[in-house]
Amino acid sequence: MPVLDTIDGLAEELVAGNRRALAQAISLVESTASSDQDLAAALLTTLNTTPPSTPSRRIAVSGAPGVGKSTLLEQLGLQLIDHGHTVAILAVDPTSKRTGGSILGDKVRMPKLSTHDQAFIRPSPSRRSLGGAAAATRDVMTLCEAAGYDTIIVETVGVGQSETEAADMVDLFLLLVMPAAGDDLQGIKRGIMEVADAVVVTKSDLSRETTNVTVAQLRSALQLMQPSRQGWETPVAAVSSVTASGLDELLNVINRFFASERRTMIDDVRQAQRLAWFDELVRRRLVDLLTSHPPLQSRLAILRNNVHEHCVPPTVAVREFLTHLTVSITEQP
Repeated sequence: MPVLDTIDGLAEELVAGNRRALAQAISLVESTASSDQDLAAALLTTLNTTPPSTPSRRIAVSGAPGVGKSTLLEQLGLQLIDHGHTVAILAVDPTSKRTGGSILGDKVRMPKLSTHDQAFIRPSPSRRSLGGAAAATRDVMTLCEAAGYDTIIVETVGVGQSETEAADMVDLFLLLVMPAAGDDLQGIKRGIMEVADAVVVTKSDLSRETTNVTVAQLRSALQLMQPSRQGWETPVAAVSSVTASGLDELLNVINRFFASERRTMIDDVRQAQRLAWFDELVRRRLVDLLTSHPPLQSRLAILRNNVHEHCVPPTVAVREFLTHLTVSITEQP
């Protein structure tokens, strides 16, 4: 059981802004132990009965390694605090395929923000989850919102087609790119460009000329794509974390996106995201449940061997498995 004696007590301390309770609650929802998952479910159910009166602003930040995500987030976080906000940053680190470990070094890259009373930084391993975020990130955002943080930022593991899933769990998706010229922009995946709510050209202090070219090229490219959100034109901003230039423009983009007249639209998107995540979780859990059932495991092992030995095509093997599953279900009393 957690340090606090009851789930109700943990929820009460969490809502009161107890940082230790928040860290403890996050550990619960991130745990894969069955007993912890039961406690996490009870905690989330308790918090669901009393949602915060003012919903948080949920933002995801993605970009290629070396683009300066952590450096920018520290400067942005400090600016947000100066404007009266409280900030929670959920930094997702990639998990090694070989060892299963993660470095979790984002706090080191945000030395000032990590010690600020109005900020909370939580590194989490991705555990090889697709989508650029950890499997529990959605629930962790709920916990941070309950704890009173009005701006919650998810720093994804990197940039690519799979990271577009991160856009489906937040309100505002920021794509960070380096200053580049000409063909270098072809390296940016169209899929992630289409879901970006704003594109930020980082390290603009390195070359103003190159930055200006990149901004112009990105704006032209975005004009050929459908807007990420109805009634919203994707802006392109140039920012330098070293000189702090462009931060005011980025803050203005964030404030415009979360303007009060857009609140209903954001809430509607969140509702759709909740239902989509429910459907996805049902699919994932059903697969886990089915593949852990001993008789079905045995049948799967036979079919896998048949596929391996070229006795049957994968598509046909799957069809045979589903037929076997359907018969097993209908024969149940």
